[in-house]
Amino acid sequence: MSAPELYFRQLLSGRDFAREDPIARQMVNFAYAIGDRSTGETLLVDPAYAVNDLVDAVEADGMQVTGVLATHYHADHVGGSMMGYSIEGITTLLERCQCPVHLQQAETPWVQKTTGISETDLVQHDSGDIVTVGGIDVHLIHTPGHTPGSQCFLVENHLVTGDTLFLEGCGRTDLPGSNPESMYDSLQMLSALPGDTVVYPGHMYSQPVSATMGELRHDNYVFKPTSKSAWMQWFGGA
Repeated sequence: MSAPELYFRQLLSGRDFAREDPIARQMVNFAYAIGDRSTGETLLVDPAYAVNDLVDAVEADGMQVTGVLATHYHADHVGGSMMGYSIEGITTLLERCQCPVHLQQAETPWVQKTTGISETDLVQHDSGDIVTVGGIDVHLIHTPGHTPGSQCFLVENHLVTGDTLFLEGCGRTDLPGSNPESMYDSLQMLSALPGDTVVYPGHMYSQPVSATMGELRHDNYVFKPTSKSAWMQWFGGA
């Protein structure tokens, strides 16, 4: 058997997929594919809007979708209703690819309510769990704050952060299930990762499309407060 070889692809809604969808163009979500080129297996991170476009894109690379990684429950990441608009997501994906959907256990009821998916299609995880695709290990990091079960994915030196951490700023903490104190703790945990870890966010809210953790520790204003009390003064009402 060939040695594992990381397959990692970043896809932007409204450009790389869902090109005709005005909501996708407005929301500028990133979806990701993480897999093993040697086995042809891949996981899709946050498939939404035009799910078949995403599957077609990875299949054109010779890869097969064998699972889903969900960062959190919001409809622009997993599908469902948002702003009166119905967004395709994991329920559509499961009609094409029968595969497990991996999420943090704290996010289960929220994902079920948003998508209507059955609990039998979900694999519920704790922080620190590892999901293996081919011979590639994806480390799950529970980062509550934006939502109760938000999670990030670390594979080699790639960190997919969903809506926990952007290249400028972080996810909102004034939405149902949000908690600004938990967000501070989650950001501190992420900032302790090696400086050469490359961060890949859930939205293209700024250029470029990725940056190292060392760069973000220096440039991202969410890391400026030096204590939780200072953070809460800045962001507690965000």
